Amino acid sequence: MMFTRSSEKLKNLSFKSHHYPLLKLIFSSLLIASIFFLQFGCARKPEPADLIITGAKIYTVNPSQPWAEAVAVKGEQIVFVGSDRQARKYACPSTKIIQAGGRLLLPGFQDSHVHFVSGSLNLNRIDLVGTRNVEQIQDRIRQFAAAHPELPWIQGRGWMYSAFPGNMPHKKFLDEVVPDRPAIMRCADGHTSWVNSRALALAGINRRTPDPPDGKIVRDEKGEPTGALLEGASGLVSRLIPEPTREERLAALRTGFQEAARWGVTCAHGLGGEFEDLELLDQLRQEGAQTLRLVVTMWVDEPGPKEQDFQVYEKARAKYNDNWLAVRGVKLMLDGVIDSGTGAMLDPYEEMKGNKGKLFWEPDDYVKAVMEFSRRGIQVSTHSIGDLAIRLTLDAYEQALKESGHPELRHKIEHVECVAAADFPRFNHPGIIASFQPLHADPDPVWMAAWIKNVGPEREQRAFPWKSILKAGGHLAFGSDWPVVTINPWPGLQMAVTREDWEGKPAGGWIPGEKLTLEEAIQAYTLGGAYALNEEHRRGSVEPGKLADMILLSQNIFEIPVSQIRHTTSVLTVVGGRIMYESEK
Repeated sequence: MMFTRSSEKLKNLSFKSHHYPLLKLIFSSLLIASIFFLQFGCARKPEPADLIITGAKIYTVNPSQPWAEAVAVKGEQIVFVGSDRQARKYACPSTKIIQAGGRLLLPGFQDSHVHFVSGSLNLNRIDLVGTRNVEQIQDRIRQFAAAHPELPWIQGRGWMYSAFPGNMPHKKFLDEVVPDRPAIMRCADGHTSWVNSRALALAGINRRTPDPPDGKIVRDEKGEPTGALLEGASGLVSRLIPEPTREERLAALRTGFQEAARWGVTCAHGLGGEFEDLELLDQLRQEGAQTLRLVVTMWVDEPGPKEQDFQVYEKARAKYNDNWLAVRGVKLMLDGVIDSGTGAMLDPYEEMKGNKGKLFWEPDDYVKAVMEFSRRGIQVSTHSIGDLAIRLTLDAYEQALKESGHPELRHKIEHVECVAAADFPRFNHPGIIASFQPLHADPDPVWMAAWIKNVGPEREQRAFPWKSILKAGGHLAFGSDWPVVTINPWPGLQMAVTREDWEGKPAGGWIPGEKLTLEEAIQAYTLGGAYALNEEHRRGSVEPGKLADMILLSQNIFEIPVSQIRHTTSVLTVVGGRIMYESEK
């Protein structure tokens, strides 16, 4: 009826010539509006998504939109984050739609420090993690050796110093369970090996064998080797172990990829061992077996890089440089670990007769190497645990970032376990990243007793200083150091928030001022890891335009007691829009 009346009015207007300009204006406006709608109204209609996850509680790690209900993915990228109702606009018959059922969805977790090849190989060796005394350790070794009579070497990893009398293992305990074959058990930290008498004999290690320049053969009061080999001395035995075959390495890596996806790890920064196996990793990528993004560093030792090293690096970077497998940066090893007294300290260890540990590089060589890498635009990641090593690393990084001509570089300090009080403000630099592994701060006495004893009560208060560095304006990136500890990030996330062992001790947390909020810890595992690699614009949060790396969790870690976070699993792991893992439950 209204349309009819409007038509008659127009008809009456048409008989009056002085109304022609008005009619012309009306029809012109209608024509322009129609064209605008056709050109721009249709363009605003979104393209159909390949994947939509709806009915979720999405913590995006995006401060401008912290929470959402649904996410839509096209190809490898996120195209929408918002409400369930709006997400329907992206659906078409071919869209895969997953109903999350109210589960929590987070950005995929990044492991900012991993040894992926050795971690994968270790999945098929003796796991000694969690053992608390010699009897438990022997029991696991005995069972494994009996089940594998075909193995020429018995290998394992995961023991801690505090499980042994005097905080150091002895060959006699290993001889009792493996008397007939050489055996080597690596400490959880990877810096000490424990071998039996058969392995010492094969390596020709006796009381006359000199210590290597980069290590120490532990001896008893008579000068006899005890079976404990510190740092580079481990190589005297490990070089005799037959290398895994190509097929064995490929099989181990496939298992490692599956393990990472199961826990929701969607990207990892490889800091030792991966560079040598780039060809194998690339083969698995071509097969479609790679479940997470890998950024790989090249290891460089004292006295520093030669021109040939740069040529090898550039050739590898040119070949492997995409979102899935990328060579980027170098790894330097500046000191050892505090547990065995090899971390480089400003002052002597407690009860160690003046021992300050040892720098593995001459300071001038180290600074020169960092400067040269920086000048060429290459990221540096340095293992620095003791306060002396950390200070030298800060000195080198500050100078390099100031003078290199590459202000975009971000250099990482790996582990950062004991920082001198005067050095905390120096972390307030956009190009310096503190790369921590939260599970290393487990206050369980079996894990931490030797560390605490060696540093003494004053330095203990600066142990694993996550919050102090954050308050100083620093940038955190979290990881595992797998196989030192599990690649599963959820125990680490709980440790970052509680600083308590699994029995809730000490109540309130070990050095509670260093605890993080859950939001801070999640950021360090996601956007913080992306920032450390200059990729915060590409991933690390659930935002339109970023890579679709996301995990749907078995429980809402914001709603459960913090003591239960470690029991979390991923029920759905998505990397680049592809489902890499889906729970059967």
